Parts: sequence; structure tokens; C-alpha cells
Amino acid sequence: MYSTEITLGDKKLRIETGRLAKQAAGECVISYGDTVLLVCVTYKPDADENVDFLPLTVDYRELLFAAGKIPGGFFKREGRPSENEILTSRLIDRPLRPLFPENFRNGIQIIAHLLSSDIEHEADTLGIVGAATALLISDLPFNTPVAAVKVGLRNSEYIINPGVSQQETCKLNLIITGTKDSVVMIEGSAKEISEQEVTGAIKFAQSEIVRIIEMEEEIREKVGKRKIEFNIPFVDETLFNEIRQALGDDINQVYNFKEMKAREQAIYELIKSTAEKMQEKDENIEKKVRWVVDNILRKKMREQVLLEKKRIDGRSLKEIRPVSCEIGILPRTHGSAIFTRGQTQSLAVTTLGTASDEQRIDAIYGEESKSFMLHYNFPPFSVGDVRPLRGVGRREIGHGALAERAIIPVLPNNESFPYTIRVVSNILESNGSSSMAAVCGSSLSLMDAGVPIKTAVAGISIGLVKEDNQFELLTDIAGTEDHYGDMDFKIAGTTNGITVIQLDLKIRGVNLDILAQGLDYAKEARMKILEFMNSTIKLPRSEISQYAPKNIVFAVPKAKIGEVIGPGGKTIRKIIADLDVTVDIDDDGKVTISGIDTHNVEQAQNIVQSIVQEAEVGKTYIGKVKRITNFGAFVEILPGKDGLVHISKLSRQRVNKVEDIVKVGDEITVKVLEIDNQGRINLIRKE
Repeated sequence: MYSTEITLGDKKLRIETGRLAKQAAGECVISYGDTVLLVCVTYKPDADENVDFLPLTVDYRELLFAAGKIPGGFFKREGRPSENEILTSRLIDRPLRPLFPENFRNGIQIIAHLLSSDIEHEADTLGIVGAATALLISDLPFNTPVAAVKVGLRNSEYIINPGVSQQETCKLNLIITGTKDSVVMIEGSAKEISEQEVTGAIKFAQSEIVRIIEMEEEIREKVGKRKIEFNIPFVDETLFNEIRQALGDDINQVYNFKEMKAREQAIYELIKSTAEKMQEKDENIEKKVRWVVDNILRKKMREQVLLEKKRIDGRSLKEIRPVSCEIGILPRTHGSAIFTRGQTQSLAVTTLGTASDEQRIDAIYGEESKSFMLHYNFPPFSVGDVRPLRGVGRREIGHGALAERAIIPVLPNNESFPYTIRVVSNILESNGSSSMAAVCGSSLSLMDAGVPIKTAVAGISIGLVKEDNQFELLTDIAGTEDHYGDMDFKIAGTTNGITVIQLDLKIRGVNLDILAQGLDYAKEARMKILEFMNSTIKLPRSEISQYAPKNIVFAVPKAKIGEVIGPGGKTIRKIIADLDVTVDIDDDGKVTISGIDTHNVEQAQNIVQSIVQEAEVGKTYIGKVKRITNFGAFVEILPGKDGLVHISKLSRQRVNKVEDIVKVGDEITVKVLEIDNQGRINLIRKE
């Protein structure tokens, strides 16, 4: 067993190996505070010659015993991965994938189990560091140490690895992953911060990343295994040249198609015809022809960008594809919009709900509820594909979470806008950067729904083509540029600043100068897109849709909650049934009444407020006679509150019989004379 530790922020970061899970190819236990994570790496001994990508799978799982909890449900076992587990799995995967050798095709599995959680320190960055350490000490051909830290910004000061409670007060929460001299991945959200504040955070993180990498290198030096050797190109040089010759000049012709679908069809036909001519060469010849075509087109695209400053669709390097915006297109929805940028199109629809529609999440960090949800859907027809619909994939969950974080900083608080909000972004067409189209469409849809967001939010993706020291950045990358390029740098925000950032690379890292230039490109493009959006709708509609529920929120005294609910829920059920509304009361006395009919909602509010209202001495009420006795009449002056009008107080004249003056069901005007020490109300009839 070997371990090492450093002080990072205000806690000890410790990495240990050689004690647990020793059958794995590489393993480590990494801890920060009382949060402990076990990360194990295994791989298949033989390469999969039928795939042309790295078959890497990452699974992060939160075992509920880590927080002293027992799973719910009948079986009392952990179920399918939660959204947070899926997002963390993706977060671990993304910085590691580009650091493997290009032609490595052995199946790799990384499993990260959360064994202990102190609630305050999340395990996301620990997963990245733990996985990198396990890979480095394994015999897999993974040789580049990489580490991650979280950076917060509060009161103009950067904080390393802020805890959950600290993050709530930070205007920036950024996960930065890097090597000793470059950045590999960024993920984070912000409250409309400047580009300079982002670059400052990256600089701040770099020295701490180096310290963690030195820990990884120390462990590798002590216990690292000898790396396996491999040299199996997917297509050997001889076959590559034969395929290249068979393709002839047709490969140049298909590249010249400017329109995506026409180019894809021409490439498909070229691959099929070439494979048919070379069937005897290899049993997987079609896949290998496709790989060669892909490599040739990749080289041509990159050379055209670097040498001619031209792009595959004819645009200049900083040119945005044509943008169009439409709102209010679906008559019965609460808000709708179509955002189109080139051949990428998002249909975003907003639905407003009540407090009972909030998403309840029973997470390892405790129960929480979400009153804003943004869901991203990517149906196969958006790219002309045919595939079965089998639920939401990891990519869709990741893109939805990214767009959701972009919008959150501009949302109104629940006190000023007491609605649960769900936005669904359906991608109807996709040719690059659909998640940023989802941000733009969602912003428009929210404004169309009358949600009082502070300002519009737009997003853009910046690409990169880099060879040695030469590079060019590409604004608003299309699908082909994403596929053949080196970077997908997504930035969303408002005119005031950035709200979300996501950086993914296919190369081993980029320096701060490239990222700073990318942020400037993104700001310029974001402002142009916001102009288009603001020309369609500049401010949220003044009223919500007539088909949306009308919500009223107010408070009642805690002591009166029982009176509102009534015995066995009788009172509240009657209000709900009579007025066709929903009534929610929380333990603090907050009452939310919702319904489609505004008049009914207001009437329900009046009833609830009258239930909790106390009678006042000297005040006059119009009440209904509920019961008659020989000594007077009991009159209901407020819901559930009766007072007695003594027979002597029914009239100025002598009254022999109560029924001579009033009958059950009569409405009479009364005044409160007194409320005795037992709470009994004495009334006098006003004539």
C-alpha cells in the first residue's frame, strides 16, 4: 500500500492505492474532507477491430450508505443512475478520452464508487483525479497526468474547491481540468461574469492542478505498472494507399458540396461504391473505407482552414450562420419559440405549473426540489437518422443540464413568480451546437410565456483547428467542423456576462491564450445573436397565457394551518372541489393557490384568509344565522367562527321569541361586543 497527501484549500487531499480492489488493472482511494471515493480501472485484453473509436465507459455511482441513508422503494437497493451520477460520469470521461493513444481499441471500464460523503464536498473533481491516478498506475497506455479542481469567485476573491454551502454565495463555480501546462476540460456556471474573470479563474487553478499532478506522478513512480505495448492501426499503410487510389478524384468532388445533406449522401455513395470494388481485400472493408474517407476529409478541412482561412460551408472564420427567431407558434401552450441557426433548429416550449409540480429529488446530499427544469430532446429525425426511441440518453441529459444552468441566473425568484417552470427544447434539425440553440430557444420561449426573466440569454460554440503552433478559431461550428476539429468551446450568457461554460477537446490540451481569444470570439458572436433575439421579443410578455394556471402565494399563521385544512381535510377539500383550484400549504404556513380561473383563485384566497382571520371587538360583520336557541341566535361571522346574539341583543324592542326576529339561514348585520377569556364571541344585531 502507498499513499500521499497535500493540503488543498482548507482540507487534506489524500490518494491511496494497494489496499482495496487489487484485482483491478488500476485502483485508488481518494479522499477530501470526509468524502471518500474508490476508483477502479479494468480493460479487455484484446482490441475490438470492429470499432473505430475508443470504447471507454465511465460509471460513477453514489452508494447511499456513504451518507448513512437506506434507499427507498420496495427493494431497498440503489436503482438506475440518477441525473447527477450521469453528469458526473460524463465529467470524468471527457478529460480522459483525448489522452489515450489514437488507435487504442481495447474496451475500458472506469467505475467510481462514493464510499463516504460529508455532504459539503462533492465527489466530481475527486472522480477525475482518482480515475487519472488509477489509469497512470495501470498497465494501460495512458501516460499523461491530469488533475481537476473547482474554483469559486466570491467578493472578487478566488476560492479553491469551495464547499456546497460556499458555492451558493459564489458568482462563479468552475471545474477546471488540466495537465501541467494546458487546459483539457472546463465545466461551470456563473452569474453574468466577465471573460477576464473566467481567465483569472483558470490561471488561479493552474498551480493547484500542478500540485495534484505531482501527487499522481509520485504514486506512479512508486507503484506504476509497465505499460502494455500495442501498435495496431485500424487501417495499415498499404491498405490505406489502396483505398486512397480507389477513391480517386471523387473524394475531392464530395468535399466541395457546401450543403450538409448533399455532402453526406455523396460520401455515403462513394464509400459504398469503393467498398464494393474492394470486397476481397478485407472482411471489414466498408468500415475501413469509411475510416480512410474520414481521415482524408479531415485533413482537407483542416488545411483549408489553416492555409486558406476558409470553411467547408464557405463561411469566413468568424461568420455566424443565418439566424431566425419565432415566438407564440403553438396556440395552447404557455409559451413557445423556434430558434434556427443555419441547419440547427430548436423548438422550445414553456409550461407553467404549481408548487406541486416541482421535481423532488432524494439525493445523497439530501432532499431537494427543483422549480425550474429544462429538458433537451434529440430525436433521430433531427439528423435524418432511423433509430429506436429508448428513453433519454446521457448526451441529452448533459445538454439539458448545460442549457438549464445557462438560464438559471436570469430567472425570477419564487416569491415574485411562484410557478414551477418546465422548458422542453426539441431539436428539430441539427448541424452543430444544438445545445446552444436550446439556450436561445428556451430564452425566447420563457419571454413568450410571460416569465419575467431579467434579460435574454444566448449561446455559441467556438471551434479550433490546431497543428503545432499554428491555429485558427471558428465561430459557430457546424457538425463537420465539430467532428474534424479539435475543440468544442460552448459559452452562453447575456449582454452583461457569461452564465455557463463548457470546454471539450480532442487534443491533449490548449493554452490560456487560445481560451482567452475563444472567449472574446464568443462574446462578439453572442452579442450579435442577442440582437436577433431582442428584435423578436425584447421584454417578457406582461401577462402569462390564459391557459396557464394562476398562482397566488401568501402566508397564514402556523397555528392556523389546522383550521385551513379542517378535520380530516374537510375544509380544504371543499375549497378545492367547489372552486376547481389546487391549494398547497407547507409547514411554515406558506399557502399556494392555483387554478385556471383567476376569479376562483382569488375567491379561494378570500376564503382561506377569512378562515384564519380573527374577530375584532367593535367591528361589524355580515353573518349567517347557523343555529337558534331559546336564549339567542348563533351567527357565523367568519368561516368556522360563530358568535352569540343574545335574545336581548336582537332588537331594541322586547323580544319574546328568537324566531320572531331571525331564522336559520338569514343574513344579518352584527357587531362584536366582546370576546371573553374563553374566546367566545358576543354579538349585537344592528338594525
